[in-house]
Amino acid sequence: MGTSDSDSSEALWAPKTTAFEDAGLEARRVLLFVAFAFGISWAIGAIVYATGGIGPESPSVLPGVPLWAPLVAIGYMFGPALANVCTRIVTGEGRADLGLRPRFRRDWRWWAIAWLLPIALIYLGTALFFAFFPEYFDPSSSAVTQFPGATGAAGGSSALDPWTLVVLQAVSVLTIGTAINCLLTFGEEFGWRAYLQPKLMPLGGRRAVLLTGAIWGIWHWPVILMGYNYPDAPVAGAVVMVLVAVVFGVVLGWVTIHTHSVWPAVIGHAAINANAGIGLLFAQGSPSSLLGPAPTGVIGLLPLAALALWLLVRPGALVSSGS
Repeated sequence: MGTSDSDSSEALWAPKTTAFEDAGLEARRVLLFVAFAFGISWAIGAIVYATGGIGPESPSVLPGVPLWAPLVAIGYMFGPALANVCTRIVTGEGRADLGLRPRFRRDWRWWAIAWLLPIALIYLGTALFFAFFPEYFDPSSSAVTQFPGATGAAGGSSALDPWTLVVLQAVSVLTIGTAINCLLTFGEEFGWRAYLQPKLMPLGGRRAVLLTGAIWGIWHWPVILMGYNYPDAPVAGAVVMVLVAVVFGVVLGWVTIHTHSVWPAVIGHAAINANAGIGLLFAQGSPSSLLGPAPTGVIGLLPLAALALWLLVRPGALVSSGS
């Protein structure tokens, strides 16, 4: 059956849907969220820059606490959480699908995975870095002698041997350090994993976690360019940070997809942050922050990157298992 000229004309001028619309993506909410997240955090970043940046030029708010530290840890890092709230208010979305239900009794295994697996891979990444660059490895762990209480009175003999201090430090960051960091990582995860990633899921799990991670990495740029994480190479660090955020985002997105809760991602992110510096206890000299031993370096990141790659290629790994 043929079509008339008028039918052809109407088809020609009919509005075309975008690929995002065809996928069921809530594009307006996604764009608003990203605008809020970047706008709030980058405005805080501008204040940090204007008040001396990240470094010795930043004025002190308390003894030993420069102004940039609370501005970044609280103001900058909570930008995504505030963006979640602002977007919901502006669009009238309300409290639907907040992702705040812990579901611990059902998903406690995922909580354990989110907490312990990244730590194990961070330690493996540290070992790989020192295997590649043994000249930076200090088996005596002399760096810990700089900690308060590490030496006896009046500079005498060490109160505790360095390896005991390393074990105590590892236990501390595994438990207390991770718990404290949860207070800070919630500010990011309530935005990225609890709001943006679910909104991108109509594109498919792989695309959702990759795109969320890339956006997350770019969001870090102002503080990275001021020397955060990569003080020896801030410009190259901005590029590496996108890779790091994508890798972390795949792993954190994986546990979020299977639990439908923000809390495992909060714990996983906190565990990464708390344990990221453990390799520095064994470091000597000046290793490049672009390489390691922290997981924000390319070599230190390798085990987590291997896990992320496996999740991306494994069928069903990034598919929701039901609410």
